[in-house]
Amino acid sequence: MLLPDHSYLKAESLEECLKVLRESGDKARVIAGGTDVIFNMRLKLFQPELAVSIRGLKDLQQLEELDDGSVRIGAACRLVDLIEHPLAGGRYPAFKQALEAVASTHIRNMGTLGGNICLETRCWYTNNSDQWREGLQGCYKTDTELCHVIKSSTKCHAINNSDTPPALIVLGAVLTLQKDGASRDVPIAEFYQRDGIDFTVLQPGEIVTHITIPPVTDRQVFIKIAPRKGMDFSLGAIAAVCDGTGEQLNHITMVVGSLVTAPIILQKPVEIILEHGLTDAAIVEATKHVREELGEVTNLFGRSIYKRQIAGVLVKRALESLRGQ
Repeated sequence: MLLPDHSYLKAESLEECLKVLRESGDKARVIAGGTDVIFNMRLKLFQPELAVSIRGLKDLQQLEELDDGSVRIGAACRLVDLIEHPLAGGRYPAFKQALEAVASTHIRNMGTLGGNICLETRCWYTNNSDQWREGLQGCYKTDTELCHVIKSSTKCHAINNSDTPPALIVLGAVLTLQKDGASRDVPIAEFYQRDGIDFTVLQPGEIVTHITIPPVTDRQVFIKIAPRKGMDFSLGAIAAVCDGTGEQLNHITMVVGSLVTAPIILQKPVEIILEHGLTDAAIVEATKHVREELGEVTNLFGRSIYKRQIAGVLVKRALESLRGQ
């Protein structure tokens, strides 16, 4: 599959990149590692006239500890470099587990943290070649207001398959978003939306530039289930943190991903564990209430009933892991 015709600009500074994005509007696309963007361009899921590379921007490749103990990571940092870094994977076990779960070694050698956070949503019907899609009616992701997953839906149900966001959400990470002349901080828990097209709160011309993770001493875990370890997108994933030891705790956060269009922060299972602790009975009860919080689990990267079962299994494994730490 050949790339569609486009121009290429290697930005010399973040300011130049943001200015070009403002001037080019939806005709431009940011590219860093390119592991997802290039592939989707080959599928002709989007065909930008201009690809703006931020791979060489030193401002986005820095990693530093702030005065309050938080860690600030540039969005263009490679995944492979973060895994063993003492301020990243070395400090946050769940984050390290999520980084290690991303695709293959080759992808991690190229892919960046910002790219994984902004990973394009995926759909069984649409993420195929344009020749394959010619046999289908269009959809929200192409050229028609239709969702093949739910015919009556008024929005796209493509799946958010990114591995690092669940871990970053439970760790309380904050994203710095910048566009020409403006900057804002958004908790990553508020970054995603339940829409396969408008799946983030990014505004036109705006990009993720930094990720800040506060100090975390809690027990933590990330678990991913995929058809083939180290290669495939997730069928389901979970990240969880809690304080305390053994069955005792005062707070807990659990987030499941790769099931629907955005990561889901679990509520009822958390309430059960807070009330009863990490006992066997409480863990069993918590898993019973996962399905009702998932909403529509419909996209055919896995059967709906199977993915709901996966969610329960993930919660059970995560809670048992926390208890054992």
